[in-house]
Amino acid sequence: MIAPKYRRVILKLSGEALAGSKGYGIDPEVVSFIASQIKEVVQKFRVQMAIVVGGGNIWRGVAGSTKGMDRATADYMGMLATVINSLALQDALEKAGVDTRVQVAIEMRAIAEPYIRRRALRHLEKGRVVIFGAGTGNPYFSTDTTAALRAAEMEAEAILMAKRVDGVYDSDPLKNTNARKFERLTYIDMLNKGLGVMDATAASLCMENGLPLLVFSISEPGNIEKALLGEQIGTYIGSEEACGRSLIRQNKA
Repeated sequence: MIAPKYRRVILKLSGEALAGSKGYGIDPEVVSFIASQIKEVVQKFRVQMAIVVGGGNIWRGVAGSTKGMDRATADYMGMLATVINSLALQDALEKAGVDTRVQVAIEMRAIAEPYIRRRALRHLEKGRVVIFGAGTGNPYFSTDTTAALRAAEMEAEAILMAKRVDGVYDSDPLKNTNARKFERLTYIDMLNKGLGVMDATAASLCMENGLPLLVFSISEPGNIEKALLGEQIGTYIGSEEACGRSLIRQNKA
């Protein structure tokens, strides 16, 4: 059996990925499909996986603040949405036979553990999948920043960004059929081109800690496994050395 390229990873799931074609709420069939993909790689490769889930399928704090709501309040509501998604994913994973723990940055002991770094690391070492909910516990920070922060704290080797689209494009491929897909990008390219992969705070954390990003479609069976094996799917984002200078020049052209 081929050994995976990454042994400990953070899987970043957008809230929209859990909604499926509906675009909002939680689609149980989609969540079960994602859980089955996670189960396959965790049991097959014995990789250590932690998950950060967004909440955009239920509530977006930024959208609420643009309509007059207090930004901090709107962001806290978004954090609660990520907890709902975390519990839905935990339920699907445990029904699939995967030992799972949910840790949240806002204390709610009746439904989840508080986030404690050493405890999370211990869960990973024991082969449990850890789901991080409630973001960082602070308003004004996105779940992308949470993924980058937790990846650094967990000493993860990569962040797998599972989305509805199959990589990073120069424009929205769902709206523009001529959108060009990038196979590789540097962190600086990602920021300079304003591609919307993640916010600047999250990108800076990844760059400072040398965390590569693999952006791919979650809807294709086997994509998580391919990402772990280091196969070329979606878009790879990393340092200039990792991307190769010829590809950097091509992207900057």
